[in-house]
Amino acid sequence: MTVDALTRTDAVSEEAATEAPVDSKPQAESTETAENATATEAGDAPAEDKTETPAEATAESPKPKRGRPKVATTAKKTRTVELILTVTGTADGEWQAELKNGSKWVAKGLEIPAAAVSRAAKELHSDLSGPIDEVINAARELQAAKVAQLEAELEKAKLALAELDA
Repeated sequence: MTVDALTRTDAVSEEAATEAPVDSKPQAESTETAENATATEAGDAPAEDKTETPAEATAESPKPKRGRPKVATTAKKTRTVELILTVTGTADGEWQAELKNGSKWVAKGLEIPAAAVSRAAKELHSDLSGPIDEVINAARELQAAKVAQLEAELEKAKLALAELDA
């Protein structure tokens, strides 16, 4: 904007201020006021009086509050929910889950299959699935060793039973 444009704006606003006062009401309101004036001239009473006294106008205008004015933000406030899911596993391959909402327990001691834990970990993140799969594989190896030991004991028991029958 140039200095010339600023001075023209000031000159125009000064001319407007010296001319007849302009009605600041919207045209619809001025039309209603004109209709009310013609209705009162004709002898009809207006439905309601829309004129305000200066005391009413100042009473309705809000007083400025102290301190910094609040600025409307465009940031969306998000509500966060804190859910704590704890999944624990043993070396035997038994898995349990507990769910806590804030300070309230939603579920405690739920038995979960190891395969479900592995699938859930893969769905959540690859960094989670690696360590969990290692624990599950170690439990699988331990159970396989137990099965081999029990099968060996079963074979010995069958041989002992066969000797007793003979």
